[in-house]
Amino acid sequence: MVVKEQSIVHVTGNTMTMTDRPIRVVGKLEEPLILILENVLSSEECDALIALASDRMQRSRIGSTPTVSDIRTSSSMFFEEGENEWIQTIEARLSALMQVPLRNAEPLQVLHYRPGEQYQPHYDYFTSGAVANNRISTLVMYLNDVEEGGETYFPSLQLSVAPKKGSAVYFEYFYSDNRLNERTLHAGTPVVIGEKWVATQWMRRQPFRERNGA
Repeated sequence: MVVKEQSIVHVTGNTMTMTDRPIRVVGKLEEPLILILENVLSSEECDALIALASDRMQRSRIGSTPTVSDIRTSSSMFFEEGENEWIQTIEARLSALMQVPLRNAEPLQVLHYRPGEQYQPHYDYFTSGAVANNRISTLVMYLNDVEEGGETYFPSLQLSVAPKKGSAVYFEYFYSDNRLNERTLHAGTPVVIGEKWVATQWMRRQPFRERNGA
């Protein structure tokens, strides 16, 4: 008998009730757990994140020892931990949504993709060498609508999630069965028309933040 792996996030019904807003579950895959969510961020929060990040963008890097690569052609930035009220409110909500303490969270990242820019298929967890405190889950939040392209695509699952302002896709990869982890291979497909702004929250297995979040 095959024993079902436990998930980090437990969902009952089609709504996840946070302290400040209801988040709607509009799509779900059981193993690995992938959730497509609406109303994760308000329109005002999306606009604020873009405005706060715009002047701080630099070419994105990849890997546990970050390097520039043609695999990832976007620009990005990281906010400081709880650097203002916007970030504090969003971080608290995301910790509750992802059901992992905030002290395990990496800083919130914003990414910008112009036409033709993409992130080729990759894993969010680190696969090279022994990583003592690896990532366990990801939440990708869409900060604007994209006219064409820019989907989050899971090739092993034939699953594509189109950007929609305020919505998000959640997935986790902490499983004992590494075949489940490997199914979270995903890509940010090239933007065809328009531009794409996203915010990403990664969670670690153990505490990560220098300041001890909740």
